[in-house]
Amino acid sequence: MSSTSIVKLLTIPLLFLSTLTLNSAELPSFTQLVKDHSAAVVNISTERNEQIRQSSSPMMNSSPENASGNEVIDDLMKRFFDYGENSEGGLDDGSSLGSGFIISSDGYVVTNYHVVDGADKIIVRLSDRRELPAKLIGSDRRSDIALLKIEGSNFPALKTGSSKELEVGEWVIAIGSPFGFDHSVTAGIVSAKGRSLPEENYVPFIQTDVAINPGNSGGPLFNMKGEVVGINSQIYSKSGNFVGVSFAIPVDVVKDVVAQLKATGRVKRGWLGVFVQEVTVSLAKSFGLEQPSGALIAEVMKGGPAVGVLKQGDIILEFDHKKVNTAADLTIIVGSSSLDEDVEVKIRRDRKTKVVKLRLQELPTEVVEKKVKTPQRFSKTNTIMGMELGDLSAEERKSLQIKKGGVIVKGVGSGRAHRAGIQVDDVIKTFNGQTVQNVKQLRALVNSLPDGTPIAALIIREGSAQYVALMVEHSTQGAVKK
Repeated sequence: MSSTSIVKLLTIPLLFLSTLTLNSAELPSFTQLVKDHSAAVVNISTERNEQIRQSSSPMMNSSPENASGNEVIDDLMKRFFDYGENSEGGLDDGSSLGSGFIISSDGYVVTNYHVVDGADKIIVRLSDRRELPAKLIGSDRRSDIALLKIEGSNFPALKTGSSKELEVGEWVIAIGSPFGFDHSVTAGIVSAKGRSLPEENYVPFIQTDVAINPGNSGGPLFNMKGEVVGINSQIYSKSGNFVGVSFAIPVDVVKDVVAQLKATGRVKRGWLGVFVQEVTVSLAKSFGLEQPSGALIAEVMKGGPAVGVLKQGDIILEFDHKKVNTAADLTIIVGSSSLDEDVEVKIRRDRKTKVVKLRLQELPTEVVEKKVKTPQRFSKTNTIMGMELGDLSAEERKSLQIKKGGVIVKGVGSGRAHRAGIQVDDVIKTFNGQTVQNVKQLRALVNSLPDGTPIAALIIREGSAQYVALMVEHSTQGAVKK
């Protein structure tokens, strides 16, 4: 073997060892952080007397608690705490297990709402193995936060940081009790910020790749300064176990909710009284926007603060001087806005931008669901843009709670209407900003526009209003499906 060959063989492992040394130096150490702060992380167990069902752990259910109707999203949300299970069913002692953390030396503890929801008894186990009964000071379902109090003094407490200052790519660690294993530590990075999740409208979640499992729920998410930046709350999973995507409630939300719970035991939120939807690329073109942005008002609720100020079809671009990029942004901003003074709202209406003022109301505790009976018979059908349409009869209007205007979709072909998501039994209320009176008038509206013109149509589907983007199509191919 030549000397050159020997040098090459020796150089490869030396370079490899050098790379390992460099990478090791760049990786953070979590040991001191854990030593300094793990004592303030607690295990929370509850007991409840309730009717136990055959499958009682939401994390193991085939469908999540809040189904959205979207198969992808419906696989998304899995709560992670365990109930005690009685395999035979019937009345039994239920139990759940989660995590939490102490926020003040006098014994205030924060955890998730779903960890203690319905509990008759709450036990907080400290790092020194003491088990103390806890009193529920207050809880908030919409943010999934609960505030507890244990009696005593000089408890170790955690310092909170700022989730606004948290950066994507930043290292974070979680301490909790996955599967009941107290004070387990996992680490990862911030994957994204401001995630909106189904049925969790008031929380801009922090997404991480920190390993989270049943029992971690309610535990703290730390930055490298040892500050709490979030509460571990939910995971993306089809199996019920961690697959690399987890979500935490930002600590800025936590601090606001905890302050209100501590003061009054409840949380007040602003309410605008509108149903909004995302502005897609197609809808943006239909409304004359250069790019998709803002929250499109699909419906203004009767008796709400938006009545007489905002209209169906308005696009909210800014609320109280805060930019609204998505519909989820609006919900979060409104929820945290003041109820005691007028706020400015920048909107897009009739392809013009204007500013209006209004005063919010407090979010109602209950939401009334609309019950709609789907009609079985249709009158006077015609095919327009690949849709078989019918004028609404008096009976159908009563069933659908539509007093005037609108045509109903009886069938949808393979054209642009189908691709836009129009479905059988949808009621088309407006077309390109004009109220649809009947099939004949809608045909005239379509014929007055050039083929390929982008327009927005307001439809009623199962009692809820929403906009869809359509392209005018004077001739369609394919059979109409009913």
